[in-house]
Parts: sequence; structure tokens; C-alpha cells
Amino acid sequence: MTHLNSKSSLSLPPGDKGLPFIGETVSFFFDPDFTKKKLKKYGNIFRTNIFGNDTVTMIGAEANQFLFRNENKYVVSTWPKSTRILLGKLSLAVKDGTFHTSRRTLLFQAFKPRALDSYIPKMTEITQKYKNKWLQTKEFAWYPELRDYTFDVACSLLISTENASQTKLATYFETWCKGLFSLPINLPWTSFGKALKCRQKMLQEIEKIIIKRQQEPSHQNDALGILLEAKDEEGNSLTLEELKDQILLLLFAGHETLTSAMSSFVLLMAQHPDILDKVRKEQEKLNNTDSLTPEKIKEMTYLEQVLKEVLRLIPPVGGGFRKVIKEFEFEGYRIPKNWTVQYQIAQTHQQNDTFPNYQIFDPERFSPENMANKQKSFGYVPFGGGLRECLGKEFAGLEMKIFASILVLNCHWELLPDQNLEMITIPSPRPRDGLKVKIF
Repeated sequence: MTHLNSKSSLSLPPGDKGLPFIGETVSFFFDPDFTKKKLKKYGNIFRTNIFGNDTVTMIGAEANQFLFRNENKYVVSTWPKSTRILLGKLSLAVKDGTFHTSRRTLLFQAFKPRALDSYIPKMTEITQKYKNKWLQTKEFAWYPELRDYTFDVACSLLISTENASQTKLATYFETWCKGLFSLPINLPWTSFGKALKCRQKMLQEIEKIIIKRQQEPSHQNDALGILLEAKDEEGNSLTLEELKDQILLLLFAGHETLTSAMSSFVLLMAQHPDILDKVRKEQEKLNNTDSLTPEKIKEMTYLEQVLKEVLRLIPPVGGGFRKVIKEFEFEGYRIPKNWTVQYQIAQTHQQNDTFPNYQIFDPERFSPENMANKQKSFGYVPFGGGLRECLGKEFAGLEMKIFASILVLNCHWELLPDQNLEMITIPSPRPRDGLKVKIF
């Protein structure tokens, strides 16, 4: 895997270019088996054209290792144009190099163990509130409810805004999310055009919150409080414009993927009552009826295995994109400069050598004896990896554990008949009919 001169005799990866201008973007978006079909036809490395860019998909632990370890050498992180614009030009997600590293260190302060421990009481309180509401409602579509729940948790812990799911902010946020992975055509009726308008409105709301907080005495009981106090190596604080983009990114990260992971957890538990029973027994044994503590949460070892397997089988993020900044060779193919590389999370988690019988839901893969996530470097990557591994990884794990613990101790649920459980995968997997359940 070396740097090459362009006159190299190596061939480009096999694949198709699709239609002029849009390539295979439409199939990529709307055909849930797009990658599977390509994989079958061409193997673990193939080319396509999406979003108007020549793109190589590289699948498997070795591909992930190469991409994650050569960040800023052969590749840098990139996003589809619509995502870049809607996240904002100051967003950590769209930056690379030293700026990315220094900003990441700043933002990470909101996810250190001490900060996470301080979030537990609030997470517990909001989860209890929703659990009571669900037990009263009895029958409903769970996915939209989970979106409200995770949005309330994110807004409460990140910007101290309560019941945010019932505010204008939530409405704007939903429309903005729908445009994140769309064709970047800015017209009033397109997903992208509507999302751009909502981005502006959200930033106005977030700005009001920030300015109000700047005038109050400092208190660090949420992520915004921590970021307002944070200073980079030169001693500079974040500017208002940057704070707005970073808060928007944190709200997205603390919401979209978590909702997907939680809906996958409740779906898989309904389909595997024997595993749910084991989860419930562990919770009963831990005697979590009073308040949850960091120590008790660490003892939920079987639940942790189950959640790892949920994220393996239905990862909330399907993959990520990198831009080639220096031509390289991988597995005998030449990958030219300025091409896009896509790495695949979902397909990596379906490699038989790492995960035998990968289609079966089996938390024992992650038992201390098996430890599937330790077998191959970057063979298990639900949160990505390398310099750009998901910042909120521990936040997500904490919220999922609190949610699962409270739920299994207090509720039973079953799937309602006659619903479509097929997954819509963009931007994050969710059952087509919203996951209709009965709770008691």
C-alpha cells in the first residue's frame, strides 16, 4: 500500500459509472441492497459514482485500518455536499488537520467521565417521564416517540432546554435532518432548500440561548456551559458563530443515531424474548430500583454485550466518506487523487471471518470469552475509528444503558401485527412503519 506515480500500470477498481452527472446516486439512496449487489458482483472493493464524484467503496477491517491510519496522509474526511453545507463551515465534522484536532480536544471536555457522570440524574429523570407516558398510552408507533425522547435528553444536557421536543426547535430540526443527505438543489420545495431555511431558524434559536447564557454567571452543568468556559492552546474561547455550528453538530450526533440504536434495541428484544429475559434478570439482580449510579451502570455487563450486538447487526451509521489527497494503492488497485472513498460499517459487520453467522443476533459474540470486537483491528466499528471516531460514543452508551435498564425493569412490550418492519436506511436505519408496539 504505497504512494504511486500516476503513470502506474495498476488498474482502477472494477465498477460502473452510472448516468451522466448523477452517476448512481439514486440507486445508492433508494436501493437498500445497493452495496450488497455490488459486493456480490465485484468483491470488497469497487467503484461507482455518487453525488457526481468518482467513488471507491472499500469494505472490511483491512480497508478500515488503512483509511483510519492514513488520515491526513492519503485521505481526509469528507461529506456529501448537502451535509457539509447544512452542518456549517465551522462544524468540527467538516474540518481536518490541526484545527480538527484542537477543536476535538475542546469539545471532548463535554464527554469526559466526570461530565458524563453528572448527566446520569437528568437522563434518568427524562427516561422515567417517557416510560410513564408510554405505559399510559399503551399502543403507539415507538420510533417517533424515541425521536422526541432523545431530542429532549440532548437539548436538556447540551443546552439546558427542557421539553425541547415540544418547541419550534424540534420542528426545524426534523426538516433540517431530512435534507442532510439529499441532492444539494436549493429550491423552496426541495428537501435541501427546506433544510437550509430551517438551519437558519435553528441557529437563531441557538444564538438566543447562547447569548442569554453568556450573560449569566458561569455554570458547567451542561455541554454548553463547558464549551463557554473552554479555551484552546492559545487561550482563545470559541466564537459565537463557531459555538452555534458545534452545538448543532452535538444535537445531531446526540439524537439521530441514538434514536436508531434504541429503536433497534426494542425491536430486537421483542424478537428475542429469551435474550430480553436474561437482560431483565441481570437488572433485577443489580437491584436498580433506586437511583442509578456510575458504579451500577458499569456492572451491566450482559446488557453491554447485547447493546454491542445491536450496534453490530443494525449499525446506526452505514459508513463514512474520505477524500483522496494523495494517490495510493490498495489490494492491487490504484485509487486516484481527488476521488472519494467510502468505508462501510454495515458490510464490515457482516464479514464471516470476524462474525460467523453474521445474520444471527447473538450477544455471546461479545462475551469475555469471545470478545469479537477485539479480534480484528477495526473489524467492529459502529462509531467509526481513528482520529474521527465518534466523540459522543460514551454519551450514547450511557443513554442506551439507562434507557434499557429502566425499560426492562418496568415494561413489557410486543410488536403489533400487520406492520412493515423493513428498514429505511438513510440517514439512519428505522422500521418503515415507525415500529408499532403495545406496552404494558
